[in-house]
Amino acid sequence: MSMWKDIVRPALEDDYEVGHVLGKGTYGTVRLVRKRGSGEPWACKTISKNQLVTRHDIEDVRREVELLNLLTPHDNIAGVDRVYEDSNSVHIIIDYCEGGELFDRITAKGTFSEQEAASVFLQMVEVVRHCHSMGVVHRDIKPENFLLTDGSEAGELKACDFGLSTYFKTGEVMRDLVGSAYYVAPEVLHRHYGRECDLWSLGVVLYILLCGLPPFWGSTEAEIFKSVLEEELDFQTAPWPAVSEGAKALVKGLLDRDPGARLGLADLARDPWLRERGGSRAAPLPPMVIQRMKAFARMTKLKKAAVLSAAKYLTKDQIQGLRELFKSFDENGDGVVSFAEFERGLASREPNMALLEIRQVMEDVDVDGSGSIDYEEFIAATANLSQLEREETFIKAFRDMDKNGDGTLTAAEVAEALDQTGSMTEEEAHNLIACHDLNRDGVIDYAGNAARDSSPKFVSMLRAGEDSGGSDRSLRTIHRKHMVYSF
Repeated sequence: MSMWKDIVRPALEDDYEVGHVLGKGTYGTVRLVRKRGSGEPWACKTISKNQLVTRHDIEDVRREVELLNLLTPHDNIAGVDRVYEDSNSVHIIIDYCEGGELFDRITAKGTFSEQEAASVFLQMVEVVRHCHSMGVVHRDIKPENFLLTDGSEAGELKACDFGLSTYFKTGEVMRDLVGSAYYVAPEVLHRHYGRECDLWSLGVVLYILLCGLPPFWGSTEAEIFKSVLEEELDFQTAPWPAVSEGAKALVKGLLDRDPGARLGLADLARDPWLRERGGSRAAPLPPMVIQRMKAFARMTKLKKAAVLSAAKYLTKDQIQGLRELFKSFDENGDGVVSFAEFERGLASREPNMALLEIRQVMEDVDVDGSGSIDYEEFIAATANLSQLEREETFIKAFRDMDKNGDGTLTAAEVAEALDQTGSMTEEEAHNLIACHDLNRDGVIDYAGNAARDSSPKFVSMLRAGEDSGGSDRSLRTIHRKHMVYSF
């Protein structure tokens, strides 16, 4: 029985060294594996074909792999590296998360502070938001299906199991009875539900994070289901009297048995308790972030396009703080920061910044002129430029723009690359090239001829032209010496 006709089938052991068992489940085993050569750790989810009895079982595995490929890369979803198949098993190579299951963390801690609960919960909300935006309903949101990237308190969450997830269309009614007893929504038990079932499950998780116990209880599955359908929420037993009204209101809103009245993702984006993350206030922006935005604003369109391309290759660790900053600005979670959101975000952190200055920064960072700042624009405008100064980053950015691969950027290629900044004629592109074309040959090459200092250089263009009076250099020095902010 072959599940994927078109898949390359080298042996798993050819590419990975197989290590110890990390866990076992209904369908198989998860082991630690290391990529041969680099030693990079991954997790291998091995599914025994003996467990795949029906065609439905096989389709479930296929769909899970398909969904993981659709939904990744995403900061809070474990991505798939490769899939292997042999005569006995299917092996899915996914991100290794050494911190273990969120469920085990909850068991060990008992309860989370409101600040901790909000941080964990927001990451789970991001997973659901991303799934729904891609036309996917998860249907099994629970702590057991989330892993921690490491064992520290700051370890990030990654969703790791999409075995019950499926595609959906707006207004579609699902009737499959799926999920886990403690987390299943009432409408799922009635076999008439939509994507709102994921919001109910989020509410159950938040209740557990705040008090350490599930909101609906029973000694058998039937008793749990009865509780889900009928029991009132307990907010009297400790620690609930000490929990803020904002947190309790959020739990109540998510655990509304009427899916139509239940809080949705847009409501969560506006929820004051979540926005304050359990009571914390927005921290002032590090001065370097505003300075980087202003430096980005002064760049030529060509350099902005090059920086946008190069910024795509920054690692997650390099932009961790910026990613969180973007999420805090993006109030409704739609993936872009509107002018109103940008104004409120800056005003709450920089109360002395004039509205006119905020508007000007916004317009200059909005490279494509859409009236809002998307994630890529935000990262490019706020990233530490010294992090871009790596040869492999320069090469990748140049290749993105060099469509015919001849080692030079022509006016036509520049015009195409600048589509993201609005339409541009080749004549306008020629004029823009002239700003960086030191030897006047009409093109921008990658590094030029080392024997001719006047040769145009893509690398020099990225490193120079910041028009920042040298301030970024001192900021980079501070950043490298002290690493005060992880931006």
